[in-house]
Amino acid sequence: MQEVIKNRSEILFLYDVTDANPNGDPVEENKPRVDEETGHNIVTDVRLKRTIRDYLHDFKELEIFVREIRDENGFLQDAKMRAEDFLIDEKGAKISPSSFEKVQDIEQVVYRNVLKYCIDVRLFGATIPVELKKGNKTYGGSVTLTGPVQFKLGRSLHRVETTYIKGTGAFASQPGREQFTFREEYILPYSLIAFYGVVNENAAKTTQMTEEDLNLLLEGLWNGTKNLISRSKVGQMPRLLLQVVYKEQNYHIGELDRRIKLLSDKRDEEIRDISEVQLDLSELAKALEANKDKIKKIRYAVDERLAIAKEGKEIGIEDLVKGIPYEQLEF
Repeated sequence: MQEVIKNRSEILFLYDVTDANPNGDPVEENKPRVDEETGHNIVTDVRLKRTIRDYLHDFKELEIFVREIRDENGFLQDAKMRAEDFLIDEKGAKISPSSFEKVQDIEQVVYRNVLKYCIDVRLFGATIPVELKKGNKTYGGSVTLTGPVQFKLGRSLHRVETTYIKGTGAFASQPGREQFTFREEYILPYSLIAFYGVVNENAAKTTQMTEEDLNLLLEGLWNGTKNLISRSKVGQMPRLLLQVVYKEQNYHIGELDRRIKLLSDKRDEEIRDISEVQLDLSELAKALEANKDKIKKIRYAVDERLAIAKEGKEIGIEDLVKGIPYEQLEF
């Protein structure tokens, strides 16, 4: 069994989207989320975690707790029903909820098994409701776990424009009609999005998150984004992934996403491709330099089409700061 992670780390992840909708807002006609004040595209951490979860489940064949499960009648499973999936003994045999005397006993079994089987709970935590019915009474409880990996909202590094597209469908609008249905959608011609996250070594003790779990998280960020090939998400590409691993306990620089800047000869809303921009990491390099004695190593993946600059000169990631060990991630 692998050891629980011992080092705090920060994650900076950049990806772009072309002619697609990275994260629609259901209360706004599923339009891409845009900050009205700044004009920057917003993507929720929930969307990013869904990307990771789907990759780990669909491609790595790992169990995740938060996923859509329907019964034989097509009804969607709720959180309490999902919790009962983990009422199993050490041999994997199902345990009936009615066999428990106290709701706390159910909590203990669910706690043990979701951490054993569900990588998303070890990474992101969960609040899992449980209940016990005894006679005419129902006793409620919950398993609450704070996830070691926490992401902020993702934001584009530039202002974006939303494009409205209208077209005809393939079927008649009503039986007996000659007219086709219409389809409507909103897309972004281009958006380069930055996510920032922290891996908390203290919370990892509770969820038993291991280095292998963390490596799978990073793989899910990169390959999960690349493999979002639904109609609204095709065209997303990972561009940069940095993990800054610290030696010093309970310490991290913070706000890595605010220490990068996008440079382009074009107006923000006119950008259409990664080749039209350069990522300036000068401020990030200064922060890393000032803290290099507290940094164990930097792990990275970078897309070959992304141009990176420091103090006006194009560089490679390993040229950010001298004296810090670098490790290239292979996915």
